[in-house]
Amino acid sequence: MNKLYRSLCVLFTSTVLAATPALATSKTTNKTTANQQQNSTQKSKKTSAKKPTVQTSKTSKSNSSKTVARKKSIEQQAIAGARSGVRVDRVNANPINLSSPGVQSSGVLVLNEQNGEVMYERNADNIVPIASITKLMTAMVVLDAKLPLNELISITQADVDSLKNTSSRLTVGTTLTRGEMLLLALMSSENRAASALSHAYPGGREAFTRKMNEKAQQLGMQNSRFFDPTGLTPSNVSTPRELSLMVKAAQRYPEIHQFSTSSEYQFVSNVTGHLMSFRNTNPLVKDADWQIGVSKTGFINEAGRCIVMQATINNMPVVMVLMDSNGKYTRIGDAQRVRRWIEETRQSGLKAG
Repeated sequence: MNKLYRSLCVLFTSTVLAATPALATSKTTNKTTANQQQNSTQKSKKTSAKKPTVQTSKTSKSNSSKTVARKKSIEQQAIAGARSGVRVDRVNANPINLSSPGVQSSGVLVLNEQNGEVMYERNADNIVPIASITKLMTAMVVLDAKLPLNELISITQADVDSLKNTSSRLTVGTTLTRGEMLLLALMSSENRAASALSHAYPGGREAFTRKMNEKAQQLGMQNSRFFDPTGLTPSNVSTPRELSLMVKAAQRYPEIHQFSTSSEYQFVSNVTGHLMSFRNTNPLVKDADWQIGVSKTGFINEAGRCIVMQATINNMPVVMVLMDSNGKYTRIGDAQRVRRWIEETRQSGLKAG
C-alpha cells in the first residue's frame, strides 16, 4: 500500500513539474499580449491627440491671416477716412508759363544783359543778407589792386571764423599763392581763403572792406553794405537788382570767369603733405549744356541759399539772381527753371515779362 502511495506521489509531482514551464510561457504570452495591447492603445491615443493639434495649427494660421487682412482693411479705411474732405495745397514751384518761370526763391531778378530788359523779378529791391555772394566783390577788390597772383599767402589764426564757427580744411599755416586763394574763395567758397586775401591787402582788412564799399558805390550799388570779405556776417547786404550790377561787373574780369567756373582744384598741403581736392559749389559748371560766364553761391541761415550767375541762354547773355531759396537744391532747380522758361518763351516768339 505504501509503495502504491509513493508511486502515485511521484507521478503527481512529475506531472506538476512538467506543466510549470507551459504555465509560465502562457503567463508570459498573456503579459506580452497585454503589453502590446496597452502600447497599441497608447499609440492610438497619441495619434488621435496629434491630429487635433494639426487641425488647430491650420485653424490658427487661417485665423491669423484673417486677422492681418482685417487689420489692413481697417488701416486702409482709416487712412481713407482721415484724408476724406482734406484739401492739400502744394508748395512746389508753379508750372512754367509765359509770365513766370515758377521759381521758389524769395528774391529774384532775371536780366537780358544785351538790352537791359528785366525779364522777370520778384522782391528785386528788398535789402537782404547776401552771404558768400560777397566774394565776387572780394575778388574784384583784389584784382583791382593788381597785386601779384603768384605771391605766397598763409592762413593765420586771424582767418579762423569766430562768428559762425564754421570749419575749413585750410588749416592754420597752409600757404598758397594769392591766385590759388582767390580760386578757392570763388570756386569752393573757402572763407579762410577770402579772409587771408583781405589780410594780405595793403592796409589790412580795414582798408580792404573800405575799398569794397567804395567799389559798390562806383557800380551804383547804393543800398549795399560790406563789413567783411567772406559774407559770414549778415550785415553784408544788398538787393537782387544791385547784385545784378555786381555780376555784370565781375564778368569783365577774366580771372573771375575762370576761377568761378572751374569745377575742381587739387594741391598738396604744405602742412600735412596730403593731396587736397576742392570742388565747385555750383554743380551746373560741370554741365555741358550750360555756358556759364560767372557763378557764385552763398549760404548763411539769415540769407538762405543763394546763387548768382551770368550765362548764355539761346545765344542771349542773361544775368540771374536767386536769393533765399528753401532747400539745399532749390536754387539749382530754380536756375534750371529760369533757363527752360527763357528757352520756351523765346521759341514762342513772345516777350515774357
